[in-house]
Parts: sequence; structure tokens; C-alpha cells
Amino acid sequence: MLKGLHTRRLILCGVSVLATVGFAQAPRARSVEAAQSGDNAGIGDIVVTAQKRSERISDVPLSITAVSGDQMAKQGISTTADLVKVTPGLTYTESPSGLPIYSIRGIGFYEDTTAVAPAVSIYTDQVPLPFAVMAAGASLDLERVEVLKGPQGTLFGQNSTGGAINYIAAKPQKTFGAGADLTYQRYNEIDAQGYVTGPLAPGLTMRLSGRTEQRMDGWQRTYVPGDDRRLGKRNFMTGRLLLDYEPSDRVKFELNVNGWKNKSDTQAAKFIAYAPIIPATSINANPAQLAVLPTYPVAPSDPRAAEWDPNVRLKRNDGFYQVSLRGDFTVADDVVVTSISAFGKLDFDEPVDSDGTAFSDIYGDTLVKAKTFTQELRIAGSNIERVKWMIGGSYEHDKANEDRVFTNFNGSNAFINIGIPGLNPTFQNFIESNHQKITTKAVFGSLDYELTSKLTAQGSVRYTKQDRTFHGCLFDTGAGDLSGLFSFLSNLAHGASGPALFNPVIAPGQCVTLDDNFNAVSDVPSKLNQDNLSWRVSLNWKPDRDTLIYGNVTKGYKAGSYSTLPASRVSQLLPVPQESVLAYEAGFKLSLIDRTLQLNGAAFYYDYKDKQILGTVDTGFPFGGLPALVTIPKSKVQGLEVDMTWRPISALRFSGAATYVDSKIKSHGPRVGLPFDPFSNVVDFQGEAFPNTPKWTLLGDVEYDFSVGGDLNAYVGGSANYRSKTNALLGDAPLLDIKAYTLVDLRAGVETADGKWRFQVFGRNVFNKSYPINVTHGVDTVTSFSGMGAVYGATISLRM
Repeated sequence: MLKGLHTRRLILCGVSVLATVGFAQAPRARSVEAAQSGDNAGIGDIVVTAQKRSERISDVPLSITAVSGDQMAKQGISTTADLVKVTPGLTYTESPSGLPIYSIRGIGFYEDTTAVAPAVSIYTDQVPLPFAVMAAGASLDLERVEVLKGPQGTLFGQNSTGGAINYIAAKPQKTFGAGADLTYQRYNEIDAQGYVTGPLAPGLTMRLSGRTEQRMDGWQRTYVPGDDRRLGKRNFMTGRLLLDYEPSDRVKFELNVNGWKNKSDTQAAKFIAYAPIIPATSINANPAQLAVLPTYPVAPSDPRAAEWDPNVRLKRNDGFYQVSLRGDFTVADDVVVTSISAFGKLDFDEPVDSDGTAFSDIYGDTLVKAKTFTQELRIAGSNIERVKWMIGGSYEHDKANEDRVFTNFNGSNAFINIGIPGLNPTFQNFIESNHQKITTKAVFGSLDYELTSKLTAQGSVRYTKQDRTFHGCLFDTGAGDLSGLFSFLSNLAHGASGPALFNPVIAPGQCVTLDDNFNAVSDVPSKLNQDNLSWRVSLNWKPDRDTLIYGNVTKGYKAGSYSTLPASRVSQLLPVPQESVLAYEAGFKLSLIDRTLQLNGAAFYYDYKDKQILGTVDTGFPFGGLPALVTIPKSKVQGLEVDMTWRPISALRFSGAATYVDSKIKSHGPRVGLPFDPFSNVVDFQGEAFPNTPKWTLLGDVEYDFSVGGDLNAYVGGSANYRSKTNALLGDAPLLDIKAYTLVDLRAGVETADGKWRFQVFGRNVFNKSYPINVTHGVDTVTSFSGMGAVYGATISLRM
């Protein structure tokens, strides 16, 4: 597994091979209640809300990573993608259009559609963010973040078959407080964050926070001789206002108004290889492309190296805002009614050049407008001896309109072989359209029953019904090139000849997608109405305060989906049905050596049915195999994880984690589509591992604190993150390999004992490792999107 790693990496990874909970155990990570309890608070005493109630993490029969806001700041975790540094089993990749995709223990959904339902759901204070891109500003001013592993559908709803990520915002205080953090780092980047909190009136408190990230220099640079351009500036701002109102000790309201704006550069790709969709010997060959791409220089290993089209816009214009209102009403002793209402709006404009060259092979702009409304109402109680219970319902309505506009397309398949020598219609512009309305209704409940003082049985269930409507098509942009081509294809299929072949049956600007009989359609309407019953049963044994042994069986579902695709035929736009996971997990949580060592572990097995994935379907003449959503009927995931945090002395903390994930496709059939890899080679997927699912992830972190005199303390620390080899797409094509890599971060700082100020210097990816976030085969090139290389900087933090 570690073959080929440098000695320095072995040493750094060997600091520990075990941690999840450990990253959350800095003193600021505990809740106020835990911090003031007065007992011997141990490493496992952090309070979480994984089951929608406050509990010690060591009492919850789930595998959880909980990271404090303070620890996130120290380790430079400012986005959901950064959580891979502290969460074993969590992987992040980025689609060619720049969309975030998360997987936990191999359960994820690799899809390039912005408004697609993920397999790992994201929440802020239990308020859902239905589309992953909405979470760009969720890490602002946090108390902690909780990552729940395994299906979480009974309490957090469908689309959490992999797990759930719940951000917990820092709450308003009843006394005045304020703080600020200022960071300067490589590429002339300045990040500033601050908050102010305190009372406004009797029973009314507030917390106002904001952050801006401004990188003035581009971190990417071109590498072809004679071309000296930069890309990668950042312009991101986010803010949040929290108002807490407690008119009495039995009623509490929390208003949350938050939003973000992103006008940063999009990322360019690195060129790996020329792999045309249409062979160069075909009469379809594009002469302009053949003059450039076959001899285009491969990108060097430098993580900054990339290429992109000159004189094109590569700057986002994305924005999101959300308003939520939570009310908690104590209607009787130990019985609370909770209502959570939320509305959010997303505007997304993200141009991307994904071919990795300065030649205009493909350039597109993704435009999205989405709205979401959610309402949850639940009542929970512990008023019955030995019983904790909860019942509730939820409603969600989402509307998402996505259009991808491609211009100056010079792909090899822009020259269509229609079987008539010397006549090859071409096109350079097209629009992929996907408009959806989704209504989801659910009822749920949970019950905990203490069989004995040490043995507890738990059960939860959720019935979900979702109605989804879809309208989509492949559109001509109005230029008339695509409509002319498809008019020709329709006429040809219906036996036309001579001038009649060019009869414009499809007007410029219209839908060009053809049905099975090569008839033009004005739209592709579709409906997908499905329901499911997710459930969870658990038995956990707690012989003492510091020991938990548990076993769970969980059934979870992810909703069916529609994809945004270049659909030449209606069959490409057919939806895939919902997928399901039956998960078995057994684990333990132990506090040892006078509660200075926390050791956790779990074994899991997932029976996975109808896994949704982007594959290939046969569209017939003249395009053949084209992308479409397909399903894998049967697959499995099995694995182990272990984590530990150890404080041999109060000043020294070791933590680490190891996760092993073995994923495998057990069977495939017609629903998988054509057995092609991304290069149109016939392959057998059976026995293959899931894409973007490394078998091993290892995390390690160490920090040492010491006094430097007076009320000043200093600390030094470092972390390492190892990920084993995987492949980016089905088929295990060698060009799409993602090799194993290790990333190392270092930090050192000085702070006052009362936490009023801190100064820290840091280095991230200090060995300047070049590693891919994703590798893909787009139209005619194999490209990768690289993670950022070495970054050094300093942060000063003030609190009052």
C-alpha cells in the first residue's frame, strides 16, 4: 500500500495511523454545557447533534467525525472539500464543469449536473442545502462541523446514502463579544474574517459575521513557450446574521440570514493526452484540430501548469442567499416541538475551459437558477421512563433551471459522418437544457428504549414520496448550424433526397433532439414519481461511561435523477430510478488510560442496488455511443476504519485515522448501457472498483503546546493525508488513473493563555506535491484538474 512513498512521507504518516473524533477534541470544540460540567471532561465528551438532540459523541452509535471551528482555523479548513484532511473515508472530486462531488466510504454520485441530488447531503444547523454547490459559504464562523457516515435517511432525509455533513454555526452570546482573523498567504492573497455578538434587547441576542477572500495573483500559469498568462484569482465574500429571541424559558426562535458571492476565476485543466472521439483517419476529421492537438505538449508535473483558450471569459458570477427560521417550543416537561423553515436562491454562472489546451476544442458556460423551500416540523420527548421518542414530517420544493451554452466548439465530432463522401455538416454552438421541479414529502419517527441500564435498542423510519418533472433538450443557439445539421439527419432518415435533404424542419434556436423515428421534437417532457421507506435499527451496549459497543442495520435511498447532456436522441434523457443501500455496521468507542486515549473503530458492509452513474447508451446512427445516466444493478462496499486521539501529557496530542474501503461491481446488464470505457473500448465492468474510491485513506496529526513565559503559550504541529490509487471513471483506463499521493501541512503559533490573540504561520502541501482532483476524458483530450501546490502564510487572530 505504501510502496513508492518517500521516507519523509513514511515518517510523517507514521506519526499515527489512527483519528476521526480526535480532530474535534480541542477545548473550544466542546459545547458550553460540557465545558462547564465540572467533571473530568475527557476526549470523548464533545457534544453533537447527530440524532437531532444534544449527546456526547461517545454515546452516539454512529461513526462520526466532529471538528471544532478552532481546529478548522488552525488546519486551514475553509471549504467542504478541505474536510478530507480530517475525515477518513471522505473523498472529494470536481467535475469538468467545476462542480463539487463528495463520497463517503465509496458512496457518492459522480454527475456533472449542478442541480443534481447528491449522495452526501449537506446541512447548516439542520437546514438542508439540496445542491452541493450551495454549501460554498457554509464554513463561516463555526462552532463545529459533524460528518455522519453511512446512510442517514431516517433523520436527514433521502439523498444521504453516503452520509451527511452538518455545519453548526457559532451562536449569539448574551454578553458582548467580537473577533477578527486576518491572513496573508502566497499569491498575494488576503483573507479577512470577523464577527460581533451580544444582546440587542431583553431576550434578543445577535451574531453578525463575514469573510472575504481576495487573491490578487493567479496561481495557475501557462507552460507552452511564448505563452505567459496567469489564472486563478479569487474574489469570494460570505456573511451571516443570526438573531436569537427567547421571550420565555419555554420558547426560542433563531433567524438565520446568510449568503455568499463568488466572482473568482474558474480552474483550467492540464493536458495529459490527445484522444479524439472521431479517429483522425475519418472523413469527419477537423483539419484545424489536427494541426494542433496531436502534437500538443503534455503538461509538466508542476501543479501550477495548465493551458486555456486566450481571450475567453473564465470568471464566475455565482451567488446564493438563504433565510431560515427555527422555533423550539417546550410544550410539556421534556417535550419539545421544533419547526424549521427555510428558503434559498442560487444563481450560477460558471464558464470552464476543460480541454487543457489553448486550442478551442470545447468551451462552455453553465447557467443555473435554482430555488428551494423546506419545512420540517417535529416533536421530541424523553418524558416516558427509559424512552426517547420523536415524530415529524417534512416538505421540500425545489426548482432548478440549468442551461449549458457551448460556443466555438471544434471537437472532432463537430464534423459528422453522414455517409455521403464530401458532405460533412458541421456545428460549433449548442445548448444543453435541463429544467426540473421537485416536490418531496416525508414523515419520520424514532424511538430509543433502554432494555436495561446498559443496553439500548434504537429504531427510526422515514416514508418519502417524491414527484419530479423534467423538461430538457439539446438546443440550437440561434446560429442555425446545429438545427441545420439535425434537419438534414431527420430528412435523410425519412428518405428525402436532393434539395429536400436541406429542408429546415427545425428552425434556428429550437430543440434539435430527435425521437426514435428521427422526428424532431419541441421538448422532452418527463416525470419521475417514486416513494420509499428508509429505516434503521440499532442495538448498543454501554457497560460504563467510557465504553460503547454498537451494531446497526440501515436502509437508505437516493432519489432518481435527470442529467444535463448533449442529447441527440430522446433516449439519452431518460431518468434513472432511485438507488438503495442496505448497510450493516458494527463498532466501538473506548476511552482508555484515564480518559487520555480515545479509540474508535467500525466494520461495515453495504449491499448497493441500482447505483446511479454516468455511462454510455447506444443512440444509433450517426452518433453511436453517447453519455447518459445509467444504473449498476448490484454492487457492494465493505471496509474497516479505526481512529484514535491520545494525550500522553496535557501539552501533547497525537491523532490519526485509517480507513479501508473495498468496492466492487457484482453484476451489470442492460441498465448499465454499453460496456464501453470512456475511449469506446469494450470492457467488462464486473469485479471493478467504483471510480474515485481509493482503498486506503490515512490521516495523522500531532500538536505540541508549551509555555514561552508569562501568559504566552506556543505550539507546533503538522498533519499528513495519504490516499491510495484509484481511477477516475468506469473502465479502469490507465490514462484515467489517479495515483497515490500524500499531502503534508505544517503550522506553528503563539497565543495568550486566555485566547485573546493568536499569531500563526503555516505551510500547506509543503512539499509542493502535484496531485489531481479529477482526471477526465472530455471531447478529444484527457485532462486533469490539479490541487493547489505549496502555500505559505500567516494569520493573526484577535478576540474580545
